[in-house]
Amino acid sequence: MVPVEDSCRGALLSASFRQLVMIDMLDSIYLDNQATTPTDPRVLRAIAPFLDLKGVGNPHSEHFAGRRAAEAVEDARAKVAALINACSEEVIFTSGATEANNIALQGIMRSRHRRGNHMITCVTEHKCVLETAAFLSREGYRVDVLPVDEEGRIDIERLRGSINEETALVSIMMANNEIGVLQPIAEIAALCRARGIVFHTDAAQAVGKVPIDVKALGVDLMSLSGHKIYAPIGVGALFIGEDSPVWPEPLFWGGKQERGLRSGTLAPHLCVAFGEASALALTELKDDAERTLTLRSSFVEIVRAALPDIRVNAEHSPRLPGSLSIIVPGVDADRLLGALQPHVAVSTNAACSSGVLQPSHVLLALGLSEEEAASTLRIGFGRFNTAAEVEAAARLIAETAVRIRRSESAAKEAAA
Repeated sequence: MVPVEDSCRGALLSASFRQLVMIDMLDSIYLDNQATTPTDPRVLRAIAPFLDLKGVGNPHSEHFAGRRAAEAVEDARAKVAALINACSEEVIFTSGATEANNIALQGIMRSRHRRGNHMITCVTEHKCVLETAAFLSREGYRVDVLPVDEEGRIDIERLRGSINEETALVSIMMANNEIGVLQPIAEIAALCRARGIVFHTDAAQAVGKVPIDVKALGVDLMSLSGHKIYAPIGVGALFIGEDSPVWPEPLFWGGKQERGLRSGTLAPHLCVAFGEASALALTELKDDAERTLTLRSSFVEIVRAALPDIRVNAEHSPRLPGSLSIIVPGVDADRLLGALQPHVAVSTNAACSSGVLQPSHVLLALGLSEEEAASTLRIGFGRFNTAAEVEAAARLIAETAVRIRRSESAAKEAAA
């Protein structure tokens, strides 16, 4: 490790800060683990045999190579199921949580066995849920999108009052992808179960970070994603409880794989990756949670020392331990992010909304102004972040924000 050279940081860092922070010139700090996590080296080792020439095999073929691949897929399915205390038969592999969410929402609402034409969801859901709900609304289904309070939590009594005899489905995410807020899933599930309503939760952000027991929670459907728990991008799952009131219709048809719900050839190496990542998450969840919570607390403390007026979104709500959303008043988050490149990776918004020139729907739902939303950074701490790099990133972000403020203040004075 060597001190950062002037050519790397330019004017961003003061001499005293360059002496303090020791980072290799070629290194960067990744703090966007809510967007995606790096693939765990142990997961890479587990999938390597299935990418080898001798590891070829279609898991739906009858010969020895196919059977070998199928056994690996089923072993992975069991590991994913164990992470959420489900049965293997209740886990359907998908390409990710977006596909799982679409199967859940469209599949239930299109089922001829559904109770009615009414669906309830929440304003802070992931875009793939909100866009699917909007599509269903255009198709003639009635959709209610419930608000949240300033801490990002749904009002259970308002949900109760929105349910009627036509309500077929309620979909509320377990943990928000931008602010990390955890919703009262068990309470919502009990409310739905008492009325015979299918309850789905998008748990892509929560799985592997907080304990999940689908039996204790009482959920009917749950969406999962591999790349949020240190598996590669491209694999996810949909849990469908054996006692779910309704089984979803498939989105498309083919060879009737995955219990007829998701046709198409499975990728054994991706399934194995998800399974291995799930097994690791099950054994390391407590340690990961404690570490990331410590890193988050340290980060906030360092930044607040330099910027006392920063605000943490949903600070008083139950949140994922490694999730942080902060407002840096008076600093445009896009400008701040640009100034940090290529040294620190954080987000100004949810990754799925990149390139869309509009404020975050999640932040606006909390009651933030457009200016406050535009001054918000999302930071995600993960398994492979160290205390040293988190401290370095916090100091760099704080100093850069201070410099931007001074620059803007000087520009305003010059203009006056």
